[in-house]
Amino acid sequence: MRCPSCGSLDTQVKDSRPTEDSAAIRRRRVCISCNFRFTTFERVQLRELTVIKRNGRRVPFDRDKLMRSVQIALRKRPVDPERIEKMVSKIVRELESLGENEVSSETIGEMLIDHLRELDQVAYVRFASVYRNFREAKDFQAALDELSGEDEPRPPQGVKK
Repeated sequence: MRCPSCGSLDTQVKDSRPTEDSAAIRRRRVCISCNFRFTTFERVQLRELTVIKRNGRRVPFDRDKLMRSVQIALRKRPVDPERIEKMVSKIVRELESLGENEVSSETIGEMLIDHLRELDQVAYVRFASVYRNFREAKDFQAALDELSGEDEPRPPQGVKK
């Protein structure tokens, strides 16, 4: 494993233990060259996934990119990091169990939106606003109405039902 500090390949594992949900192994490592300590995670990968982007480009699936998207949506939200990790692992397992080696970016986005809706409503609206390219305030209102389960449009302000 390459040291993130000095780039040396001479690192040593000091401690290994499973994560809480036993979906990964957490390893504490130390670089022999510069003595820098860092943590790595080892996970089971069922298959190599390729993402088909909207423009048709194909890129390897990157779990870390999915995690960054989730963390941006959840920025400054009171959600336990363990719940975030479990959600991302669940999405990855769902993608791998689709039985396909290629998956569209739309499929990933819709899975993420569904899971964020369950995890945190503010994060759901944040992610949806970017993913679905909201352009007007009514787009946000539609997302909020969807969250609350309202099928009928809201009356104009100042008008009572």
